[in-house]
Amino acid sequence: MSIYSLFIIALALSLDAFGVMLCIGLNRSLPLKNKFVFISSFGFFQFLFSYIGAYAGSFFNEYVVSVPTIVGGIIIAIVGILMIKEGLEHDECKVFNDSKMYYILGISVSIDAAVIGFTILNNITVHSYILLETIFIGIITLIMCTFALLLSKYLRTIDLIAKYADYLGGVILILFGLKMIFF
Repeated sequence: MSIYSLFIIALALSLDAFGVMLCIGLNRSLPLKNKFVFISSFGFFQFLFSYIGAYAGSFFNEYVVSVPTIVGGIIIAIVGILMIKEGLEHDECKVFNDSKMYYILGISVSIDAAVIGFTILNNITVHSYILLETIFIGIITLIMCTFALLLSKYLRTIDLIAKYADYLGGVILILFGLKMIFF
């Protein structure tokens, strides 16, 4: 696979993590350290799932392709609903303060990486290439999530966005979840 093709795949895989990280970055109550743990979680799980998917792809290609996307979409949509619910309670969004969310969100935004591993990366015969390509996917996700965190810092300065960040983040997550489920 060419580096250009791999970069486009990695970029596409990182976009849902980018959107979720943008929402997390808009949350003022979450410490910066925790935001970096989310970034690390997203990058790690993108790597891990694409790596596992590449090896398991030949066995599960037909059966697993549609199921993981639906499950990931449902999880992300539920997190979005929780964000809106907490925004309606006029309280700071605490959805992301639960340590289990590092794993839940990391896995849910990375399920599509497993699907890509199942369908695209499973035909690579040299095992070291699989490792290098999946590490590349994880690094691109880390870069995109870091960029989302930096961008959210500037979006927070806009009063309208800061006031409705929980609602905006919740709606974005629900839309991402619906996109994963139906499209």
